[in-house]
Amino acid sequence: MTTLPQTTPARARLGLWARLRHHLSRYWQLWVMVAPAIAFIAVFCYVPMYGVQLAFREYDITKGLTGGEFVGLEYFRQFFRDPMFTRIIGNTLRISLWTLVMGFIAPIVLALLINQIGSKRTKSAVQTITYMPHFISTVVMVSMINIFLAPGTGLVGRLLGGTNLMGEASAFTGVYWVTEVWQHAGWNCIIYLAALSSVDPALYEAAKLDGAGRLQLIRYVDLPAILPTAGILLILNMGSVLGVGFEKVWLMQNALNITSSEVIATYTYRIGILGSQFSYSTAIGLFNSVVNFIFLVVANGVARRTSNTSLF
Repeated sequence: MTTLPQTTPARARLGLWARLRHHLSRYWQLWVMVAPAIAFIAVFCYVPMYGVQLAFREYDITKGLTGGEFVGLEYFRQFFRDPMFTRIIGNTLRISLWTLVMGFIAPIVLALLINQIGSKRTKSAVQTITYMPHFISTVVMVSMINIFLAPGTGLVGRLLGGTNLMGEASAFTGVYWVTEVWQHAGWNCIIYLAALSSVDPALYEAAKLDGAGRLQLIRYVDLPAILPTAGILLILNMGSVLGVGFEKVWLMQNALNITSSEVIATYTYRIGILGSQFSYSTAIGLFNSVVNFIFLVVANGVARRTSNTSLF
């Protein structure tokens, strides 16, 4: 029987730098392999965080990122007093929650249905067909939506007569999350199919001997197998409650549906890039990130207490 190497008292008495040198001399190959990923994350994720200070300064482009008068929380107060604040937060939450809930349920249902297909060839064909829309670019997807919903000529628009759903503010949320689920459900169900593939076939045989039907197999064998995976994915998704994607919303947005389609991402772009209010838009983005982080921590804590499933 092998035992794990333990830290010797002599090594424990070494200083931090001595232990670090010993560690690097022993595992330097692994650190070389992971170094490109660490560098990528540092350069593109952590270095840009230096610009967060613009949310607390009156930015002056002639003085660089560190220039400008320090104004504290002034831009956050300005955002909270903004007449658009309630509408923007409401639109963002409505679109995000619908997409989150339906985008969480649909892949699970699809994975359970695909898992019931007996023929491997048919199962592979169905998987390929369902996850192909994931590779369609956002621009092409929005163009397809406009074509399908065109009144009188579109595949769906013909059924609606003269109604143009892209011009109906009340229909924007539905169009967004339905197309979002259709595009990504097949791809997102792959991880659930991987979890289902690890289920011991003996469990199915034992359940069938006890008289279990298809629904009972799904309820008592399949669902318990994917619940831990579903819990982790739900926690990760909770970290983007206010993170509605910019590209698709911006491309679907028009003068007729803007009252329901203006979200934090598009509003930040409109006032930050188009309006050159860099400090104000940075404050809004920071507020968005802080709220998402709070949702992530709360969801992780609830999951850890209720199901012993958590990220940290």
